[in-house]
This record gives sequence, structure tokens and C-alpha cells, in this order.
Amino acid sequence: MGEFLPAADWTKREDIAALVAALGAGNARYVGGAVRDTLLGIAVKDVDIATPLLPQEVIQRLNDAGIRNVPTGIEHGTVTAVIPFGPVEITTLRHDVSTDGRRATVAFAQDWQEDAARRDFTINALYADPATLEIADYFGGWDDLQVRCVRFIGDARERIREDHLRILRYFRFQARFGSLPADATSENACAELAATLKGLSRERIGMEMMNLLVLPDPAPTVSRMAELGVLAIVLPEADCAGLTALVAEEARQQAEPDALRRLAALLPADADLASLVAARFRLSTAQKKRLMSAARRDASQSDARALAYRLGLTQALDRLLLTGQSTAPIIGWEIPAFPLKGGQIVARGVSVGPEVARILFAVEDRWVAEGFPDDQRVQQLLNAVLTY
Repeated sequence: MGEFLPAADWTKREDIAALVAALGAGNARYVGGAVRDTLLGIAVKDVDIATPLLPQEVIQRLNDAGIRNVPTGIEHGTVTAVIPFGPVEITTLRHDVSTDGRRATVAFAQDWQEDAARRDFTINALYADPATLEIADYFGGWDDLQVRCVRFIGDARERIREDHLRILRYFRFQARFGSLPADATSENACAELAATLKGLSRERIGMEMMNLLVLPDPAPTVSRMAELGVLAIVLPEADCAGLTALVAEEARQQAEPDALRRLAALLPADADLASLVAARFRLSTAQKKRLMSAARRDASQSDARALAYRLGLTQALDRLLLTGQSTAPIIGWEIPAFPLKGGQIVARGVSVGPEVARILFAVEDRWVAEGFPDDQRVQQLLNAVLTY
């Protein structure tokens, strides 16, 4: 007797049922993350459908049924159905014709197992019949899922040679779904072929690393990457101890996981190096600024609210968590606006010019040091500065 997918809420969606009906009996199976996550009892974000129909046929059938669709990846056989409760990607069965480790040339196929064979991990190659919810499992993904084993389909080295990024994907999936001990064959293949990551774009590597770091506790997996020589290829400056300490601190203070903060924890407190890593990972200007700010962390900066006022809440949280200091003073705190304006200083007889700015900064420094007192105290501070 076969295994079946639990009847999760998404499997009962009327818009998906209409979509499946439009494709026709036997022409659709749920595949990938939606199947895997449902079996694990995890909330499903995206639903993907595989089909033996060619993309143009998919488009025609959706048009005939009045279902809006977009050819989001039609060169690889993917059409996105835009339906009321969330888009669904429909991809024609495929097999690889050629690969170079970065991109693949594919041909459309008719065989479900052939399509499964080109996927990365066994737990991602589970299909479910929309009508019966019966699972089709060609490579032992069901059994692997029960024991939380992340394992490449077939020859692990061959899967990695097809797409070198699968090395990093392996560790991300291991951190999210895997148990210990990890699959030795998969780990050995990743270690052996780690140098192939050098051929990938820095942006792809950066995105995959950030996806790993945002998981609940990536520290053990990142440490294992270091042991296997993989981390040295993508982030040779990394110190895993910093990440382990930060994850523990986030848990202690109930802070949400944050990939950029965790990247900062892997790096030494060196703003110039942070800038180089930001460029290497093709981070945005805002992300680079934040990473560099985190690199300037200093455990002696103990006034949380002063830090938040100077840097903003996000950068203050970064520095406090990275140095093991309490974030409680700024949780739910609204940063006040400095109540003194230049015009008020001019009204006191100071000529317009640099002296006004100097006085503003002097009063502001005292205001911050005193814990942001009220307007009356600000005027007293102004008096003190003017008579100094």
C-alpha cells in the first residue's frame, strides 16, 4: 500500500482544484516543497505542480479555463497560474541535456521518474496525485524524510557537478531538515568538490549563505562546513564561535533570527573587512552600511538607548546582541526627536553659522547622556552651554 499526503488546507483550495481540472486528469502532480513540508507538518508557502504537458499546452488550457497565467520561466518549462489564494508554478517534466555547474540545458520529458532524477535531494522529489493524494516516491524520499536524512539523488558528485550551488543548498537543507549524523556520502561529495564553488557568481553564493544563516540555528551546520573545508571557500574569514555565541544570545533574549547580524557574527570586528565581504556577496548599500556598523561593535557601549538614538534601532540591536548586552531598554521604545532647533539658538543672540551647529551638538550630547529629559531640561542645558 502506498503512502498518502495528509489533506492539508492548501490541498482543499478551490482555486487549485480548478487549476488541476483545467490541466486535465493525470496531467498534474504536486511536487517538491509543498509535499515535503506537508509531510513534516510545516506550513506551506508555495505550491508547485509538475505536468507532462508542454508549456504552450499549459497556457492554452489555462486560457480556455479563464485562468490568468504568466510565462515566468517558459524557457525552462515554467508557467505561473495567478489564482485567488496565491500563485502556483506549473513546470513541464524535464531532463538535463547538458550542464556546466552553473546552468543547465533541459529538454522536456514525459516520464515522472526522469523528472525526479534531475532534482537535488530525495526529500524534494516526492510527488502527490491531486485526486487521491497518493505519493509517488522514486528515490526513497519518504523514508529519508521520516529519519530527517538529507541525501542527494543518485550519485552525489554527479548532482553537484550539474549545479555547484547544490553544495550550499545541501548544508541549508541539512540545517533546516536534517538530523545527525548527516549522510556521509553527501558530506564527502561536498568536501571533495568544494572548490567548484569558486566558479559561481558571488551573488548566488551570498544569497544561499544568507538563506542558511536566517534559519533557527545554523551554527552547528556552519561549523560542519568549516570542518569539511567548504566554508573556507566562500567565507575564509569566518569564525564559527562568534555565530554560536550570537545564536545563543538571540535565544536568551528572544530576538528574531537575522541573517545579516549572523554574518557579522562570523566576521571579526573590522569594518574594512565587512565592506569587502559585503561587496563579495553583492549586498545592497543599506546592508553594507549595517554590516560595517555591526563590525564597529564595542562591549563598552552599554547605554542601549543612546546607541539606538545614534544608530537606529536595528543597528543598535545588532551591536547589543553581538556583544551580549541587554536589548530590553530599547524593545518597544520610540526614539525621541531632539527638541532643540537652530532657530532657538539664533534667537538667543548667536550668529547664524558654524557656532549654531556646535551648540546644537553640545546640547544634544548632554541631552542624550542624561537619558533624553524634557524640553524644560533642554533649555537648562542650552543655558549651560551658552554660558560655558
